[in-house]
Amino acid sequence: MLTQLAIRDIVLIDRLDLSFEAGLSVLTGETGAGKSILLDAFALALGARGDGSLVRHGEAQGQVTAVFQPSPDHPVHALLRDYDITHEGDVILRRVQMADGRTRALINDQTVSVQALKAIGASLVEIHGQHDDRALADPATHRAILDSFSGADAELRAVRAAYIAHKAAKDALAAHRVQVEKARKEADFLRHAVEELSTLHPEAGEEETLATRRQFMMQAEKVTSEINDALEAVSGQASPIPTLSAAQRRLARRSGEAEALVGPSIKALETALNALEEARTALEAALRAAEFDPYELERTEERLFALRAAARKYNVPADDLAALAARYAEEVMAIDAGEGLLIKLEAAVEAADAEYRKAAQALSVQRYEAASELETSVNAELPPLKLERARFIVSMERDENARGPEGFDHVEYWVETNPGTRPGPMMKVASGGELSRFMLALKVSLADRGSAPTLVFDEIDTGVGGAVADAIGQRLARLAEKVQVLSVTHAPQVAARAVTHFLIAKVDAGKTGKIATRVVTIDEAHRREEIARMLSGAEITEEARAAASKLIEAAR
Repeated sequence: MLTQLAIRDIVLIDRLDLSFEAGLSVLTGETGAGKSILLDAFALALGARGDGSLVRHGEAQGQVTAVFQPSPDHPVHALLRDYDITHEGDVILRRVQMADGRTRALINDQTVSVQALKAIGASLVEIHGQHDDRALADPATHRAILDSFSGADAELRAVRAAYIAHKAAKDALAAHRVQVEKARKEADFLRHAVEELSTLHPEAGEEETLATRRQFMMQAEKVTSEINDALEAVSGQASPIPTLSAAQRRLARRSGEAEALVGPSIKALETALNALEEARTALEAALRAAEFDPYELERTEERLFALRAAARKYNVPADDLAALAARYAEEVMAIDAGEGLLIKLEAAVEAADAEYRKAAQALSVQRYEAASELETSVNAELPPLKLERARFIVSMERDENARGPEGFDHVEYWVETNPGTRPGPMMKVASGGELSRFMLALKVSLADRGSAPTLVFDEIDTGVGGAVADAIGQRLARLAEKVQVLSVTHAPQVAARAVTHFLIAKVDAGKTGKIATRVVTIDEAHRREEIARMLSGAEITEEARAAASKLIEAAR
C-alpha cells in the first residue's frame, strides 16, 4: 500500500509530506483548493506525462516521491526483477519535473525509463474518475481482469506454454520448408557437385602438404646431378683417395728414418683422407634423401592442380573443399529425406495446435463461467447506486483463428443503462457519473481478485447525494477492508466513513506573498466541522453540526 507521499514545488504545492494508513482515506476541501493538483502530482510519480507548467512559478524543478510497502506475493516484485531494480521492502517511485519540460524517473534511487515507472506504478495504484481512460475503463485490460477474477492462473500458464510450443513447431516447419525449397532449386548442381567432390575426396590441410612435397621434389631434381658429380669427384675414377692413400703409406714407411720431417705430413694426409670419406658419406646420404619416384612428382602435381581447380570452381579455399562437400551432401540428403521430415514436422504442428486448442478451450470455459459470476456480482451492487435499471455485461467473443498467448477470447465490459436500450462498451454508453458508479461496483466485486493494492477515486460522487452518496460511501468502506482506498470527495456521507480524513486548503505562504496548498490530517472535532461545512456550505449551523455527528456515528 501507499505509505508516504512527498511533493516539492508542484504548481501551488511548495512542500507537502503526507503519511497514509490502511483503510479508507478521504480528501476534502473547498473547490479550487488544489485537490486536482495533488492527484496530478501523484499521477506524475506513477509515470503520467510530464509538463514543465507543473513546476511552481519561479522554481527550476519540482519533485514527487511516493513510497509503497507491497505484500511479499505482489506481482510488482517480479516486475522489479525484470527491470533489474534492487529493493529491500519499500518501493520508492520518484519523478523530477524540470521547468523546461524534461523529467527524470527513479525507482529506489535507480534511474529508469518513464515506461518502467509507468509499468511499476500501474501495478501498485489504480486511479478512477469520471473522465478516466485507464485501469478498468481500458478494454485492453478486461480479459486480464476477468482471468484474475476467475483464478485461472494454471489454465493461463498452460495456454501460454502451448502457444510457445505451437509457435516453435510452426517456426521449425517453416525453416525446413525454406531449406528444402532452396535445395530443390539447386538439386542438379548439388548432386553433380557431391559426385565430383566425393570422387576428388579432398582433405583439410592436403593442399599445403602436397605443395610442400612438390617443392621438395622439384628442388631435389635440380641438385641431384650436382651431388652425383661431387660424389664422382670424391669416390669415382678421378678420386684422389687412392693416390693420397699410397702417398701416405710410402711416407709412413720412411717415418722411422725421419719422424720429425715426415710425421706432420702423414698426419695432414690422414686428415684429408678422413675429410674425403666424410664428404663421400654425406654425398651418398644426400643422394638417398633426394631419391623419389619420378611418377610421384607427376601424381603430386596432378592432385595439387585438381584441388586448386576445384577450389576455383567452387570459389572456396582448397582447405574448405572437404567442409563444402559435407555441406552439399547434407543438402542433398535434405532433398532426399525432406519429404519425410516435412510430414513429421507437419504432424508436430498439428499436435501442438491440438494441444493449444485444448488448453485455450479449457481456459475459455472457465472465462465464461467467471463472466457470469462477475455479471451477477456487479449487477447486485448497482441498485443502491441508483443504477437499478442498468445492467453490467461481460461481452465475450471466441475467435479460434485469432490465437495468442492468452487464448482466443475477446473480452470487453459493456453496460445497458436502461431496459430496451442497446448495450455497448462501458466507456461509450455510460455518462461520466454512471461510469464512476459502474467502476465502483466493479471494483467492489474485484476487491480481493485482480485489484491493485491502492485505489484512488476522484470525485466519483459528483452529481449524486442522499442515499446514493451513502451507498457509495458504504461500498468504498467495504472496498477499503481489502485494499487501501483514497477518495477525493464532496459527499459528507463518504467523508463520514473515512478512517483518515485529509483537509486541503489554500493558505498564504508567508513573506513571499505566494499562495500555497496545504494538506493536514484532521482530528475528530475538526472532522465534524468539515463534514458540517460540506452539509451546509459557507455558514455552518448547529443543525449541520448535529447532522455531521449523526453521519459519523452512523458510519461507525
